[in-house]
Amino acid sequence: MSETKKDKQLFTVARIFFLLIVIPLLLVSFLIANGIFQLGDTSKKGAAAVLDQKAQEEIAMRTAVIAENVASFLQECEKDTLVATILPADAETYKEFMLKNRQALWIKKDGKIVKSSEPVYVEMALVDKAGNEVIKIVDGEVAPESKLVNISDPVNTIYKSEDYFAETQNLDKGDVYVSHVTGWYVNRADFEKGKRFEGIIRFATPLYDKQGFAGLVALALDVRHLARFTDKIIPTQSGYVFESDSSTGNYAYMVDDRGLIISHPDDYNIAGLYADGTPVPPVTSETLDIMTEKGEGVLNLFLLGFMDPALPEVAKDAAAGHSGSKIYKFGGHTKFVAYAPIPFYSANYPEPAGFGWVGMGLDVDKFNEMALVTSQKIEKEASAWMKTIILILIIAMTILFLISALLSKGITRSIEAEVPEGAEGPHYDDDED
Repeated sequence: MSETKKDKQLFTVARIFFLLIVIPLLLVSFLIANGIFQLGDTSKKGAAAVLDQKAQEEIAMRTAVIAENVASFLQECEKDTLVATILPADAETYKEFMLKNRQALWIKKDGKIVKSSEPVYVEMALVDKAGNEVIKIVDGEVAPESKLVNISDPVNTIYKSEDYFAETQNLDKGDVYVSHVTGWYVNRADFEKGKRFEGIIRFATPLYDKQGFAGLVALALDVRHLARFTDKIIPTQSGYVFESDSSTGNYAYMVDDRGLIISHPDDYNIAGLYADGTPVPPVTSETLDIMTEKGEGVLNLFLLGFMDPALPEVAKDAAAGHSGSKIYKFGGHTKFVAYAPIPFYSANYPEPAGFGWVGMGLDVDKFNEMALVTSQKIEKEASAWMKTIILILIIAMTILFLISALLSKGITRSIEAEVPEGAEGPHYDDDED
């Protein structure tokens, strides 16, 4: 067989073999690439809307779960108060009771953030029917007799204005009085220096004998154990932080039945007391400038209509026992808030408002920025897949071409071996006459 025919035959076989494999490969690659492109395009177009809806639903669900957890915690404190009524009335038993009631808190110690087992209650007291403290444990230590006071006069209480004795002596046996969050106010200047709000919630229940009211038992909850439910939360993250940052616009907070903030990243927004026991007034449209200048910023959601009408609407809806969400403006930010009532009820926290509610806010602009980043990520990944497919296709075609050339050579040699020399007939040269 002449060299020309051999080359032509080799080329023809190689070409056919190559085309039979490459055409289906190109077709499959095109379909895969088109599918990736369509999926990426659809994902990009729907990213903001789909993620926004998903984020709203997740935040609303998380808010409801936190509100339920807060209610469960307060119910446990209520049970502890009732358990305290059946304990032997002596200082050592009370001290042991307090020391055993501990829960984990993340605290800053020696400049480091550590997880520490902290007492749930900072004070426990047995009080007689005249209001005299008989036994008192403070911070795990038995108070000396010289430190025992008559709490029937609110001035003698820690915060100089607590009326839990008067409130409790009017309750039925088995009822528990639960105070509002009480503590010294922390202004903005002190907060920025590192000071944080410290306060309590009083739980008190009456004691009765044959003659009637015989006194009460009271526990003072360390409010840090309440604040931990919201202080460590960032709505757009599943994990926890030591302290959330209000400047991001993404944080959780807690509001009581009066509409006052009782847990917030900025402690100067939390309701507190002056040194004489009088409450720091909440910000209003008339007092905003003066109080800002003083570094005071107690917030009552019922009074913030001048900032945005949606804020008192949220407070009213939550006070009616409803969950929901709203978009509003606050501090120059467009905010989304999901809110859920805390289903804890007592004699002084009646339904439907109960103890208060939990709010979780999301900075809408920040979320839109995140959605854009997600969209760009999808586009980048789709582009990377396209480049990978093209690279694989080029490599595959090169390898297939080499394989087809080698196979074609082998086929041609096999044919040559089967056809005897000269069997292809006489060969005529075109130049001969």
